[in-house]
Amino acid sequence: MRPPRRLWRSLTVRLALVYVALFLTSTAAMFGAAYWFGVYRPMLAEAATVQHEAGSLAALDRDSGRAALVRALKLRERSVHRRAFHALSLPDGRVQTANLPSWPDAAISDWQLLDADVSFLGTEQDYTALSVERRLDDGSRLIVGRDVEDIDDRDEIFSVAAAWLILFAAALAIGGSLAMGRAVGRRIDAVSQTARRVMAGSLTERIPLRGTGDDFDELGETLNRMLGRIEEAVEGVRRVSDNIAHELRTPLARLHADLDDLRNSEDEGERQRLAEQASAEAVRLQSIFDALLRIARIESGRHLAGFRTVDLSTLLADAIEFHLPDAEARGQQIEGQIAPGLTLEADPNLLFQAVSNLLDNAIKYGGAGTAIRVTALRTAAGVSIAISDTGPGIAEPYREKVIERFFRLPDTQGEQGTGLGLALVSAIVSLHKGRLHIGDAEPGTRISLVFGGATGD
Repeated sequence: MRPPRRLWRSLTVRLALVYVALFLTSTAAMFGAAYWFGVYRPMLAEAATVQHEAGSLAALDRDSGRAALVRALKLRERSVHRRAFHALSLPDGRVQTANLPSWPDAAISDWQLLDADVSFLGTEQDYTALSVERRLDDGSRLIVGRDVEDIDDRDEIFSVAAAWLILFAAALAIGGSLAMGRAVGRRIDAVSQTARRVMAGSLTERIPLRGTGDDFDELGETLNRMLGRIEEAVEGVRRVSDNIAHELRTPLARLHADLDDLRNSEDEGERQRLAEQASAEAVRLQSIFDALLRIARIESGRHLAGFRTVDLSTLLADAIEFHLPDAEARGQQIEGQIAPGLTLEADPNLLFQAVSNLLDNAIKYGGAGTAIRVTALRTAAGVSIAISDTGPGIAEPYREKVIERFFRLPDTQGEQGTGLGLALVSAIVSLHKGRLHIGDAEPGTRISLVFGGATGD
């Protein structure tokens, strides 16, 4: 059982209390409206009618005399819509004419309900007279009334019904709030329990869905997608950690062996060779750490990107010129089909690094005599850059994996490289809100980069 303080801080309990309050308030409002239209308003209308009648009769007495008033009162008794009542008493208390069985000794200030039951053939008929009083010029009391028994009956019914209605509404509201609180509490507990199991290390846990499509199902779907992304991220970290350990183990072992041999060797030429070999391994390790650090900084948003308007056409031409000697040394050709005047809001250094990595991969893995093509043009989506080659290409199962850190294609294991080039390209493209696509050039590989927000002819 929850402690009292925690219970009152519970959102479910507070929602249940709000539900009870709103339900009772709405019930009271509806009951009040029904009472107003069914009892109070008709009673006020009858009171206004009787007040008007009393005023007219008092004026008749003043203008035409007492005999005219008595005749009017007798004639009024014949009312068929509502039974009419009256009492006319002289200043000394003697009754001049009356059909009211009784009336109060004190004067009626506004209006008052009087019992006006009448016996007829041994049977008592219930009447309630809504009565008003006028003091005539000679001091006589004139009491005039109309039967409102039907309205008074409704008033009694409302009085009795109000008590039962309040009890029934309270029970219904409390029951409904408990049911609602229990339903909401179960859904919240399901989320909490799943979160606790995930915190305990079970990343495969997911929030159970009922398939109703309600708000809780939508929240559960969103949280499940989030948990899926977290699981993928953690798996990616684990995989990267394994890859880092695997990739660093070999160069570190070679570096350790070279330094050990260097320490034991007495031949100057051998010592020179071992020192150069150890230095190359250290450079390779340094390049791996630098690439990992750059990728991590870009993906975490800690890289201070120098975004500005970049002449993309010139940047691509410079990248081609930079890699052309390496391509020619392998008997390869690089052809550029770049639309003039293309500009892009980007970090020029990172963008040049991405294009350079793609050209380096095309040269390194394309094979001798490969034709490499760089195209760039403006499209409806922005600027599209494509680098394709006529080499062996990348098989379909590997096209999504090649952007993972340290992933190497099976037939490229012998080539020099860190396996971080495309991972860095992917991070740079994501930083620029672009899209990277690896496809088939038939033959060869085609890698496309699409960036939005471009301008130019």
